[in-house]
Amino acid sequence: MHETPYDDREGVIWFNGDFVPWADAKLHVLNHALHYASAVFEGMRAYNGEIFELTAHNERLHNSGKVLGFDVPYTVAELDDACREALSRAGLTDAYLRPIAWRGPEQMGVSAQKCEIQVAIAVWEWPSYFTPEARMKGIELDWAIYRRPDPLTAPVSAKAAGLYMICTLSKHAAEAKGYSDALMLDWRGQLAETTGANMFLVIDGKIHTPTPDCFLDGITRRSVINLAKKRGYEVIERAIMPEELSDATEMFVTGTAAEVTPIAKIADDHAFTVGDITKTLMQDYDALVNGRAEAAAAE
Repeated sequence: MHETPYDDREGVIWFNGDFVPWADAKLHVLNHALHYASAVFEGMRAYNGEIFELTAHNERLHNSGKVLGFDVPYTVAELDDACREALSRAGLTDAYLRPIAWRGPEQMGVSAQKCEIQVAIAVWEWPSYFTPEARMKGIELDWAIYRRPDPLTAPVSAKAAGLYMICTLSKHAAEAKGYSDALMLDWRGQLAETTGANMFLVIDGKIHTPTPDCFLDGITRRSVINLAKKRGYEVIERAIMPEELSDATEMFVTGTAAEVTPIAKIADDHAFTVGDITKTLMQDYDALVNGRAEAAAAE
């Protein structure tokens, strides 16, 4: 099915404090961010008209900007209000929101001291990152062609645009071979994440997840860890080596886009079942984001 290009849609976009027609939210080709990836962004989902973990996302946008050496020129509260209004103007109750902050066109070159920081928020309807069928039976991953970098070589604590180049390349390579996504190792050869989501393994009834010391400690990741602990599951954050995948019976990923999605297979090396722990956390997360968490916890 053909998808409408993102520059040719109806509606409005919040752009530096004002709402402008979607088609008018344009940038000059010499914006610094286009040439040097000096941009940070967030991805949020709204469920039933409420934006999940809205403030946490906008706080992280501010923190990411600071890591890249700039201040986002709107407070977290102002961004929260802008996101809510953007969702309302879009006329959507279930939607994806993309705030982004970047260095503008005032200076070109590696140095960007004179560049002003611009900010935009767009809202659109976006279904599950993976198909409903894939989410039920589990997605299949290939091994990524790139690794997450050493923190001494990149600003890994920021949700920065430039850090996703290796994700795009790795995902494209996996998709070309018929896989849904790619599993990324870090520079040490330890398990890290997929191209856009955190990962969890179930080993002997306990939930293990890589320590996020060179990739994002996702907001969804933290939410799912809390849900797991409420269910009485033991959650262990630690360094995990690829050979330990053989010990796991279940594996799943978490993220704003991916939500909670089981993994069925990694290349021809490992296979997993969509087991009870994964199913329970899928249901609990769905209940949480849709405002039914208390009812789910009582089941």
